Amino acid sequence: MAQARTAARILVDQLIAQGVTHASCVPGESYLSVLDALIDSGIDLLTCRAEGGAAMMAEAHGKLTGRPGICFVTRGPGATNAAPGLHIAMQDSTPMILFVGQVERGFRHREAFQELDYPQAFAGVAKWAVEIDDARRIPELIARAFRVAMQGRPGPVVIALPEDMLDDVAIVADAPVVVPASPAPLPDDIARFETLLAQAARPIVIVGGSRWTPDARDALIALAERLDLPVAAAFRRAALFPATNAQFVGDLGIGPNPALADYVAQSDLVVLIGGRMSEIASNSYAHFAIPRPEQPFVHIHPDPLELGRVYQPVLAINATPGAFLDAVAETRATAAWGDARAALRDAYRVWSDQPAPLPGDFQYGEVVAWLRDRLPDDAIICNGAGNYAGWVHRYYRFRGFATQLAPTSGSMGYGVPAGVFAKRYHPDRIVVTMAGDGDFLMNGQEFSTAVHHRIPLIVVVVDNGIYGTIRMHQERTFPGRVAATTLTSPDFAALARAFGGHGETVETTDAFAPAFERALASGRPAILHCKLDSQAITPTMTLDQIRDAARRQQEAI
Repeated sequence: MAQARTAARILVDQLIAQGVTHASCVPGESYLSVLDALIDSGIDLLTCRAEGGAAMMAEAHGKLTGRPGICFVTRGPGATNAAPGLHIAMQDSTPMILFVGQVERGFRHREAFQELDYPQAFAGVAKWAVEIDDARRIPELIARAFRVAMQGRPGPVVIALPEDMLDDVAIVADAPVVVPASPAPLPDDIARFETLLAQAARPIVIVGGSRWTPDARDALIALAERLDLPVAAAFRRAALFPATNAQFVGDLGIGPNPALADYVAQSDLVVLIGGRMSEIASNSYAHFAIPRPEQPFVHIHPDPLELGRVYQPVLAINATPGAFLDAVAETRATAAWGDARAALRDAYRVWSDQPAPLPGDFQYGEVVAWLRDRLPDDAIICNGAGNYAGWVHRYYRFRGFATQLAPTSGSMGYGVPAGVFAKRYHPDRIVVTMAGDGDFLMNGQEFSTAVHHRIPLIVVVVDNGIYGTIRMHQERTFPGRVAATTLTSPDFAALARAFGGHGETVETTDAFAPAFERALASGRPAILHCKLDSQAITPTMTLDQIRDAARRQQEAI
């Protein structure tokens, strides 16, 4: 029989019942009762330095596990500071739940200290936002929150907790563990898919989105190998298929391999599994005509609202990736496309193998290639946003499942908090965060969280003294006219040591490998401050080349 408990205890018990083992927070007086209930709960609570970093840690948890990451923040500015993490979770289709302290119920609607209407404030960046004002409804609404966060297209949920409600006492039973519905294809769907495949001469499978599992990935590998299908990954979803497998032909990210882009444009069957084919993966919606792509387009997605939302497919299948791949496990086809697939694979190998030399003593491409060869298959690579990520996407080869943590939303500052959580969750695996100098200082304060909790991730800060992506676009649009894109950065290696971590400065390519090994051996959170020439703005072009090309184009006009 259920016993009387405070609302805070009921809430924590619901998290335990749903299998929650980790959470992140920035503490606040608005939910002190929850913090007290978390003591001795068995939930590993990371104390963060800013709400944006805490929310991104929860989002990283959702990416790694498929279950909602949990984050607690205080009311008002605490909640709004967490908004970037919600936006990432929304655009990246990641399950997470943000708990926000709220003013006392008797103070509501007076614009009390730090009061916000959270359902209204977060309507555009959350799947659902709700305020719990009755302790007896906590099991019901927490169970619903887990289901909303995971089911269909996953995403973030926001739950506001009035401070006085958390001390109410109620007698209520715990909710059962939530298992999200897994829609499966109909037999007619599979028959139609097999017919389309039999008619194809240049098919392409594109994988993206979430709700993938290791078993689903294995089933995809088996299908691709059996049918000799080429498989490409959507933007920042490269870990959904091993790059070392002969069926992998690259990713559709920023600046994709032209050979892959041409193949997709000329394909006679595009099979999109799990993803939305958003702006980046679709080359600013240029790969496929809207609303009806010129290529026969098959879309498999777990949320029916995503099917036909932008592209009207010839076949829409409402299914999770795993359910679809189970249904086609016996599919057979005569692979008339084997030569085209092999040529596309060769083009990927050439494209991603040997980095081109660029100005400066530190050849960043060679460093990424060294990490590619040095790190084990289960190493986790994290990054935020910036041109520095282009080298990672092009030259690093992801092999293991859930080894890439990167925001498809393009949010800066993601890599450090994501790396902190990933290393906490997988302490036996190597975790490396790649960050630009501008990107690092968006959430670099979470390096302090790593030191505090003794989480030995390695952060590689690629410092070129500019906001590189913006400078690149600036030179393309207004060549030679520089405004607001030059940076003055600290000594990041000294900063690491000041925090209590390991820090080294790397100015040459040859110095990187021994510095990395020393950082790994230190057993402490580490920063390697790598000095990159600002001319090395992309894997293949310098700033001067971009500027000169823009000027020639303007003169021609």
